[in-house]
Amino acid sequence: MADIDPVQFGALTAQVSALESKVNELQTDMKAMLALANQGRGGFWAGMAMASALGAIVTWLTGHFSLMPR
Repeated sequence: MADIDPVQFGALTAQVSALESKVNELQTDMKAMLALANQGRGGFWAGMAMASALGAIVTWLTGHFSLMPR
């Protein structure tokens, strides 16, 4: 079995440490993006509810206060 070169082992250890820190940063960023997506989805549904309510009000008003005689 070949001997392990301490210089190469040190370089690989440094690379692993750098990759671990990058993975941790990516994990934090992904959690922030997920929270932002969930917030946006809530805003979308709130907008849909307001648009539906406005449409219902307009429909009711036009049905009860029609300009055309019945």
